[in-house]
Amino acid sequence: MSANTYHSEPVTSPAAPTSCPVHKTWSPLDDDYVTDPYPIASALRSAHPVFYAPTVGCVVVTDMADVEAAFSDHETFASTNVQDPVFPLSPEARKILSAEDFDPVAVMSNRPEPDHGRIRRYTRQGFSNRRINTLEPYVRRRAHELIDAMITMGPPAEFVASFAFPLPGETIFRFIGFPESDDETLKAWCGDRKAFSWGRPTPAQQVEIAENMLAYWRYCRDFTAHKRRHRGDDFASELIGAHEADPDDLSYREVESIIYGLSFAGHEAVTALICNTLMCLLPRRDTWTAIREDHTLIPNAIEEVLRFDSSQIAWRRMTTRDTTIAGVDVPAGTTIFLNFASANRQDDIWDSPDDFDIRRSNASQHISFGKGVHYCLGAKLAKFEVRTVTEILTQRLPSLRLEEEQDLAYFPNITFRGPTELHVTWS
Repeated sequence: MSANTYHSEPVTSPAAPTSCPVHKTWSPLDDDYVTDPYPIASALRSAHPVFYAPTVGCVVVTDMADVEAAFSDHETFASTNVQDPVFPLSPEARKILSAEDFDPVAVMSNRPEPDHGRIRRYTRQGFSNRRINTLEPYVRRRAHELIDAMITMGPPAEFVASFAFPLPGETIFRFIGFPESDDETLKAWCGDRKAFSWGRPTPAQQVEIAENMLAYWRYCRDFTAHKRRHRGDDFASELIGAHEADPDDLSYREVESIIYGLSFAGHEAVTALICNTLMCLLPRRDTWTAIREDHTLIPNAIEEVLRFDSSQIAWRRMTTRDTTIAGVDVPAGTTIFLNFASANRQDDIWDSPDDFDIRRSNASQHISFGKGVHYCLGAKLAKFEVRTVTEILTQRLPSLRLEEEQDLAYFPNITFRGPTELHVTWS
């Protein structure tokens, strides 16, 4: 994989910058951190706002001001590594992904300026209010169908498999234009992508993931070619039309790569956010009752979930030149780990930051969707989905609650946070 591909492999971990504090043992993949990152992240920030973590080869930035500064200076802190594996690949996985036809190019989250801005003009049009409005009937219908199935099976239910995983995936597939008949295959192919780019899969897991990624890319290429001949009212058709209108400004390979990247990025974090929303709301019965009776409270409640228990708790950058972060000199080529779990709970920004408060006036000051030119393209769609889901669940299952004494588990990765299973029940 070359530097111009959608995924580039790290070869060696950089050394700790001179004068940078080093935390030799901490890792975002530690069991205790994966289970509950927030108290650990706060303690790390109190000890050293910036430090080096040799376990992942990153300079870790924990303070909100420094995180925002990195997002705002995209020329110094490039996004080119955000889709890359944290650790080197096994030879077997590398061989699979060296297939001649596995050639997606960086397009959105991992494409630097000025190309990022050029491509984002086209992708931003796809996330217009009009396009989201066309999805609303589908989201509502499918949400009711999934709830009907849960009710038919009777309580309790495992909510991730029953609702939180299928709905966002199917929504982004409808957005792109994938046929419903391919939904289960597509979900199986993209289910382990977070392990590839943000986890530490075993060599055997890497091989399986690599095979799925290759199959997924080939599917996206075939789908794009088919959609070129059979247009519809969908995002893929809009991109193909934009390419044909100005092929020198938006290449055909970029269209294929946008479809490949978006079809994963558009639902993994939303699945986690739906679950995190329920985990914040359901144990607090007064809060659940309040939003059930007044749906105007839901938008700010979702902002508070994004601050208090975000579905994305970190993101990465790569320095393009020597720079300074909080007084620490950082050389070019250094991987930067932006710690949202720390920044979103700062007590100099929010009063009682470890309390969940849906009426918090500055809840939306969180950093969970990033900032600057790479602000999350799908933020509006994600919040729309979670808002709609929350409204429907309060109407259809007002007595919904978490099953007692369940052990929550989280897939170990450096970025996405949401339970692998969530058991719920109702009267």
